[in-house]
Amino acid sequence: MEREVDLLVAGAGAAGMTAALVGSLEGLDVLVCEKSQQVGGTAATSAGTLWIPGNTQSRAAGYDDTTQDADRYLDALIGQGTNRALRDAFLQTGPVAIDYLEARSEVRFSPCGPHPDYHSNMTGAAFAGRAIVAKPFDGRLLGADFKRIRPPVPEFMVFGGMMVGKADIPPLIGRFRSLANFVYSAKLLRRYFFDRLRYARGTRIMMGNALVGRLYNSLRRRKVPILFGATIVDLLGDRNGVTGARIKLDGRDILVKTRKGVVLATGGYAHNKKFRDAFMPQPVPAFSMSAEDNEGDGVALGEKFGARLSPAQGSSGLWTPVSRVPRADGSTGLFPHLVLDRAKPGLIAVNAAARRFVNEACSYHDFVLAMFETHQSEPAIPAYLICDAAFIRRYGLGAVYPGGGNLRRLKAREYLIRADTLEALAGKIAVNAEQLRLTVARHNGFAETGIDVDFGKGETDLNRFNGDAAHKPNPCIGPIATPPFYALAVYPADIAVSTGLATDADARVLAADGKIIAGLYACGNDMASVMAGSYPGPGTTLGPAIVFAYRAAMHACGRASA
Repeated sequence: MEREVDLLVAGAGAAGMTAALVGSLEGLDVLVCEKSQQVGGTAATSAGTLWIPGNTQSRAAGYDDTTQDADRYLDALIGQGTNRALRDAFLQTGPVAIDYLEARSEVRFSPCGPHPDYHSNMTGAAFAGRAIVAKPFDGRLLGADFKRIRPPVPEFMVFGGMMVGKADIPPLIGRFRSLANFVYSAKLLRRYFFDRLRYARGTRIMMGNALVGRLYNSLRRRKVPILFGATIVDLLGDRNGVTGARIKLDGRDILVKTRKGVVLATGGYAHNKKFRDAFMPQPVPAFSMSAEDNEGDGVALGEKFGARLSPAQGSSGLWTPVSRVPRADGSTGLFPHLVLDRAKPGLIAVNAAARRFVNEACSYHDFVLAMFETHQSEPAIPAYLICDAAFIRRYGLGAVYPGGGNLRRLKAREYLIRADTLEALAGKIAVNAEQLRLTVARHNGFAETGIDVDFGKGETDLNRFNGDAAHKPNPCIGPIATPPFYALAVYPADIAVSTGLATDADARVLAADGKIIAGLYACGNDMASVMAGSYPGPGTTLGPAIVFAYRAAMHACGRASA
């Protein structure tokens, strides 16, 4: 079979759908091929935050931020580790791309308000104004196609399929503490009950699921075709550039000729052993939060066609610590420890020597970098989060809910380790009991003074933002003293990759000699990260993914940004 279109987009994640949507809005004949049977990729299971300095939504809400300040921040964080033209394009186009989507599609964003950059002590860092998130979306608008939205991580849903946002958690936990909480919770549960009469899960979706739902709904409204179960297997062209691609669908080959280009947005190489071995730290992390179909298809095809891979500085990954969750069906899930527990008072992380090795309240990316660094001298993979019963009751731990409502069930599945004394806990996790006692005692001393002499926990805006403001004198440090005691093993896992195909500012793929490969674009995790392996703030992956997808489509239709 043969087809001819203006623009072929490989991958229906956030980047791919954005490129397809913008191309369609600008009058191009667009075809999307998606390897799986669902849209969304890794974006669907993410928090859905976009890091867009100077965005209109935050400025309208009164949060003053400028791209100039963000540029100074990136200078301090990254230095010359990234192409200046690429960074300038991201900063200048970010607000434009977001406003374009809001004006011409079903995609809508809200400002996150206070949401500190992850290195808030650096020049140009912001406490608020740079993070935006897609507004919640009603999945019922998709009808039967709601099943095409990749669901969130099961551990991030309650009652078997209901999504909850950060604002939903307090009223749900305290549903019997006030009339307002009860009414709020009752409305959520009523909606969810009626949803389950028709759908496999709740249709009130938010975070990354909402972004994906809004993009997909916009494509459906414009009747942009998506071929599901279609894998891009080869690029067509010659030394003058890419002229199409070969797609495998239901055992058949489809040759797609393109008048404007091919956009590679297949999600990066997260599940490709060759690339993981080549670019990731040793020992190569065993776990990934990336969508299971992200096997490096786009990166491999680009490399085969002569494109240059750009290894990012650092560890070629964007990381989070994860715990392994035994599920009722016998499978194992991964719970990302992003913001809900590590910064709260009354928790420490220790390595195999029973010593702290990190400011537990730092960003999830920096926490894992500390694991890698420590592991070179003392084993820190896995590391253990240590807390007590009071902490579980107040904050929960990983997949354990605040209050411990599911604690017994998860303990029975050996999700976490419990002991009546620290000495017994040390024995169960095979660390030195005396050293663990000394480590906890030293930390408890910091809880009294509010000053973490060793790692400075609670001293930055990011630490305090994710801590407990009601806890004094330091919102991130509290005693570990109420038995029983708990330990939870955490491992490094990538949530995105930063090594990919080198591109110019319009997402055009570059050959090994630095020349542009005409007709070939890359965005999302197929594109080498503009952040050069650094993690400046919330939405480091999705922000550039949307921006460079927009720039790729605009260039393809002859409306390249300045």
